[in-house]
Amino acid sequence: MERFLSDWPDLSPGMIDGLLAPPAYIAGAGGTNTYIHQRLAGRLGIKPRFAETLNAGATYGAMVSRAVLAIEAGVCNAVLCVGVGKFPSVHADGAAISTMVGDPEFELCYGASIPAMYAMIAQRFMHQRGTTRDQLSAVAVSAREWALANADAYMFGRGPLAPADIPASRPIASPFHKFDCSVPCEGGGALLIVRGASVDRNSSRAAYIVGIGESHYHAPVSEIAEPSETGLAECAQRAFEMSGLSPKQISIAQLYDPFTITPIIQVEECGFVEPGGGGEFFESGAAGPGGSLPLNTFGGLLSFGHTGDSSGISFFVEAAQQIMGLAGKRQVDNVDTALVHTYGGILTDHVTVILGREP
Repeated sequence: MERFLSDWPDLSPGMIDGLLAPPAYIAGAGGTNTYIHQRLAGRLGIKPRFAETLNAGATYGAMVSRAVLAIEAGVCNAVLCVGVGKFPSVHADGAAISTMVGDPEFELCYGASIPAMYAMIAQRFMHQRGTTRDQLSAVAVSAREWALANADAYMFGRGPLAPADIPASRPIASPFHKFDCSVPCEGGGALLIVRGASVDRNSSRAAYIVGIGESHYHAPVSEIAEPSETGLAECAQRAFEMSGLSPKQISIAQLYDPFTITPIIQVEECGFVEPGGGGEFFESGAAGPGGSLPLNTFGGLLSFGHTGDSSGISFFVEAAQQIMGLAGKRQVDNVDTALVHTYGGILTDHVTVILGREP
């Protein structure tokens, strides 16, 4: 397929004819500049033929998908996907955050918070699949290992985590403790998606998009029948079918991890392990440095940092950098393919993207 993510040498503003950005409130700007693409185009000195302010749930996966569609339709040739974010104050804005994803009649009226919503999913999944407390801890330990090799990570230099540190940290919502939860911070990133013919095929500084899947099954948590019935598995399967690859052919994975339970759910639903094998996968060290499937190699939301709704872009940046060989001390050897899965809401909107060194 003639499409890829690239850092495109010799780039100039005049080459960009597409622009996608999230609403400004994601960066803590309140209700101002809702249509941020209008401001950005002028500030960046570009004149796009295709531009939107997009907040679709799994926003940055949706951006990649929409950019590919626009390029393949001949609407434009190079789409810049950009975003910044600031994690809102849990104490000051906790109710407002919950309102964005919670059902007013069946959830919010009982004081449901986002950690509590995820905790209910975790409890049910652990009961069904046999996931243990120690296996949740293994997810946080792995994320911190990767962050210690990433100078840009929020937890870089904070030292490793031992499995016992996680349940010993402050309780949040059972089964979660402080280190089971993502690290609030602020930041941003950008992706450039261009037509394949625009760059030398021999360039090592390109990551081709070879598969995309998307699914939208429900809105609030109360509509989820089971944690395994959110559309995640179908979404990943669509991406694999488009790419012609299987889970065994993926070199690395970047899976959205606001809480330690979600990567365990995703490795199972994406088909990397059999149902019930996610916890053991992390406990074995398979996700960490030197593991059989390096996962969240930049530290993930758990240790790199969670920049509010803009955090999904970091997973795509890391996947592309790994394929391009630009990941520095955390670079994994022989990365030919990478799977990125991000979602919006509480496991609501799913997008899976598979990248490859070859088209």
